[in-house]
Amino acid sequence: MASAGQRGRPGLKREVGFIGLIWASEGSIIGSGWLFGAQGALATAGPAAIISWAIGGVAILILALVHAELGGMYPVSGGTARFPHYAFGGAAGASFGWFSWLQAATVAPIEVLAMITYGQHYSWAHGWLKTTGGQDVLTASGIAVAVVLMAVITTVNFLSIRLLTRTNSTATWWKVGIPLLTIFVLAVAQFHVGNFTAADGFDPYGAKGILSAVSSSGIIFALLGFEQADQLAGESTDPKRDIPRAVIGSIVIGAIIYLLLQVVFIAALPAELIHGTWATAAFSTLTGPFAQVATLVSLGWLAAILYLDAIVSPAGTGLIYITGSSRVAYGLSRNGYVPAAFERTTREGVPWAGLIAAFVIGCICFLPFPSWRSLVGLITSASVLMYAGAPLAFGVFRRRLPDAERPYRLPGGSWMSPLAFVVANLLILWSGWTTDWKLGVAILLGYVVLIGNRVFKLNPVTPELDLRAAQWLPAYLVGMGLIVYLSDFGPLTHPWFPLWWDMVVVAAFSLVIYFWAIAVALPTDRIEQMINQVVVPEESGLQ
Repeated sequence: MASAGQRGRPGLKREVGFIGLIWASEGSIIGSGWLFGAQGALATAGPAAIISWAIGGVAILILALVHAELGGMYPVSGGTARFPHYAFGGAAGASFGWFSWLQAATVAPIEVLAMITYGQHYSWAHGWLKTTGGQDVLTASGIAVAVVLMAVITTVNFLSIRLLTRTNSTATWWKVGIPLLTIFVLAVAQFHVGNFTAADGFDPYGAKGILSAVSSSGIIFALLGFEQADQLAGESTDPKRDIPRAVIGSIVIGAIIYLLLQVVFIAALPAELIHGTWATAAFSTLTGPFAQVATLVSLGWLAAILYLDAIVSPAGTGLIYITGSSRVAYGLSRNGYVPAAFERTTREGVPWAGLIAAFVIGCICFLPFPSWRSLVGLITSASVLMYAGAPLAFGVFRRRLPDAERPYRLPGGSWMSPLAFVVANLLILWSGWTTDWKLGVAILLGYVVLIGNRVFKLNPVTPELDLRAAQWLPAYLVGMGLIVYLSDFGPLTHPWFPLWWDMVVVAAFSLVIYFWAIAVALPTDRIEQMINQVVVPEESGLQ
């Protein structure tokens, strides 16, 4: 049997250079998050949101560095979900696979919400949203429109994947160029330094406001997407050199763009929009923040471009994530975790059952999450939970497979890996109980599907669960839920763990889970066996 490090990689052609890798990640990072992230962060943290963006960028970079090594080792489709499968077996693999699918399936609905929200610029769309509790939420007619838009995005996905990816590549140039144009124009035309200390000051809500903004206002959501370079690791001409540069470079560029967008948004706000407090000022009610600000400062031509971008950018991102969710479902089915129906494809090789499932789940999301702000927290927590499996797998591979081929070896990996796991759990803490309990319900529903598939034998493949290697997982999920509930980010008037102490508790708990998981992980021979049995489907059009 060949070792994990010596296994062949048939079907992959190393033709992607550094520019291709960094462009793949950057195109995913720049999405609808830029349309609302600056507004949400400013309302949550005041101008200190600038600090929130810096914290978010560092947090995502730490997580990404771990993925850079794993992506070079095993360049497989859906690697983010598969790494825990290799390290901990079936039960953990099924769980993180579900987290991955949940994250991918909920991105399209938030992109639809972005389009509808910016669409309030047009009088014929006014009936689609209403203001409730300070947020613009979907009305009955708005939900109907959202379902139609989801149907359009899903239908386009039935086209050839090759045509779809070409369309998205073209849109990426637009997606990156428009934010840069906006930064330049607003900085030159309207920059009031006094705005940074206006309203109730630069840092009105202290550390809690700054940290809450990182997870709940769209900052982490905006920075997601770095893993695209990892997914292309098997096709990189020089993965050892290019993958870490692409991962690090895309996050640094993305963080700088978002940071500058936050700065120019604050500085460009007219005085009448920032009376009172940052949390309640008039700017927080804008349905098309950058476009409406451009209109108010007599930049109508820029506003017109931004309203068009509010269709192009979210639609492009929604298309790709619906595609991704169907592929994750396909992979879960091949591993035996979900019904075999998800492996059925059209003549063009499109897994249609996964697309329909993503459409249904996306439509259901509009009921408990009828606004962009309400859904962004769930996606952030689901994404971070999905990414949290990578540092655990990293630690296992470093210990169990020390001699495996590593095109890129992360310096300081022995301490960076547990740090990344701690960071992931801090991001979940900062999302708050209001978001995390809903994520818990979604996780439970996933387990109902996974258990039902096994009990009713809906898939002929019956994977080994390896329960001993996943014994830490229930304690991890339940423990994090309890900590969030009892923390300063929970619903209690007098939390057990006040601010700062709650972060200490999360860090200590994370380290216990980390070393526990590594101690009970699968043995070396079992890991190598699982890796060598993996077959990456050569789906039509993915060339």
